[in-house]
Amino acid sequence: MKLAMLVGVAAAVLAVPLNAKSLPVEKATLTAPPMVPPPITRNYPAKVQIHLETQEKVGRMADGVEYVFWSFGGSVPGSFIRVREGDEVEFTLSNHPSSKMPHNIDLHAVTGPGGGAVSSFTSPGHSSTFSFQVINPGLYVYHCATAPVGMHVANGMYGLILVEPKDGLPKVDREYYVVQGDFYTKGAYGEAGVQPFDMEKAIKEQPDYVVFNGAVGSLTGDKALTAKVGETVRLYVGNGGPNLVSSFHVIGEIFDNVYVEGGDLVNHNVQTTLVPAGGSAIVDFKLDVPGNFILVDHSIFRAFNKGALGILKVEGKEDKGIYSGKQKDSVYLPEGSAVQSVGDAAPFVTAQNKAEKIRFGQRIYEANCQACHQAKGEGIKGAFPPVAKSDYLNADHDRAIRVILNGLSGAVKVNGETYNSVMPAMQLNDMDIANVLTYLLNNFGNKGGEVTAEQVANQRH
Repeated sequence: MKLAMLVGVAAAVLAVPLNAKSLPVEKATLTAPPMVPPPITRNYPAKVQIHLETQEKVGRMADGVEYVFWSFGGSVPGSFIRVREGDEVEFTLSNHPSSKMPHNIDLHAVTGPGGGAVSSFTSPGHSSTFSFQVINPGLYVYHCATAPVGMHVANGMYGLILVEPKDGLPKVDREYYVVQGDFYTKGAYGEAGVQPFDMEKAIKEQPDYVVFNGAVGSLTGDKALTAKVGETVRLYVGNGGPNLVSSFHVIGEIFDNVYVEGGDLVNHNVQTTLVPAGGSAIVDFKLDVPGNFILVDHSIFRAFNKGALGILKVEGKEDKGIYSGKQKDSVYLPEGSAVQSVGDAAPFVTAQNKAEKIRFGQRIYEANCQACHQAKGEGIKGAFPPVAKSDYLNADHDRAIRVILNGLSGAVKVNGETYNSVMPAMQLNDMDIANVLTYLLNNFGNKGGEVTAEQVANQRH
């Protein structure tokens, strides 16, 4: 009997993989977007312990708009995970006790049923642990796969896991984490308040928001990505979906290297790369000139009207040989030319007081004006005049109304500089025009004031 027990114990020991006890143990460094953990410098596999928590919490979708996000690690996308090819991963998923739903995780880097989904199914207030070996290098999406899967993903439950190849990736100066997602809300784009998920819109694939890193403006203003001339930048780009394919592009840059769909195939000198829902891409590029480089989904109305827009601010010395800036400015008005009109009328919004007009006006500005005049009203030198500390705006409110109503072409002087671009007529209702002008007059260092819908109506005739 004793001999049989000893034989059984010996067999059990021999059945354990040889590296199970010999691998050094380390705790993974996880980062919230847009940051990335540092590159892995070790040249040997390790047992990597990962602890990730699912949370359901209210967060900002856009200014004045909130949403109940379901998240990994408290952010959308979830925490960035970085491991090395050959590592053994011990993964613990905890579901916060305040959650209303069970959650799990399907890591596309896992070779095994459901990518770990069955092993990680976790009720609120519980934790689940499973292990796997990362066999294939690449950049992989992870997401919740609890039924209804689409709803969990649509609420923000996705992120990226990078499996570095054994020899590592080529060194770059900066790395950032950008994931696109499409969101479906009961209210229309910009409608204020806490917006619930709309299953019907999701099934029809009609998102109200298409955004980078979980919110409109998540990569603009003070949250913009930064770099310097001469540096190389690597973007780990993902697409959580749940529905739309992304046409990822950086305006004013060309990708030197694109790791197609996050795998081994490397393409060069690429302008725009497709990132499928549930997929990824790695893009590298060197920065040769300074300026603001705009990250977009080049399905372009998603960028300028639904939120899929970010900024990479590059500082450094100009190189006029690579990019001269404007060298000549003259009027060109061929016979028959006219000011263009664009867009459908915005939904009618009634503000009850000046404070509400300012708040509603901010949303109108972000949806219709910010792409040209910029997040802080600074405009774009030589192209679009500033609305910040604007002598043109402050001097004549009725003139500002007419510009929005009728558009503007020809040279105008703003803050001592001449601009000669075209301002299209914006087909907004009287209240929306009053709101956006009231917002502008009371922000960006302007002198204050209030525009009424009646004022706007008077300028229409």
